[in-house]
Amino acid sequence: MKSRAHDDAMAELYSKDPEFARQVINSILEDENGDQGELLIVLRQMAKAFGGVQAVAEQAHLNLTQLYRTLSPEGNPALSSFSAILKAMGLRLSVQPMHAPAAH
Repeated sequence: MKSRAHDDAMAELYSKDPEFARQVINSILEDENGDQGELLIVLRQMAKAFGGVQAVAEQAHLNLTQLYRTLSPEGNPALSSFSAILKAMGLRLSVQPMHAPAAH
């Protein structure tokens, strides 16, 4: 598990550069070997960056303990919780084609 200092440093980085945070999430999601635990750690760090975990929990209509459990490396959020957490941080899920359609 990453140290608290690392989480704080990443939260600060994501706070200063929200586009980088979005790119990190997308790179994890696009990796065919993407690690769900890694994704949840990044989301926890982002929650700290975007108003704090308590503020994200309130906006996502989740209790604080539930959000911490959800965003733990062993968490397994329901799609509704995952979407609510992203929405609280000003993000949303999107479906994209894996490959560009072939030109005719």
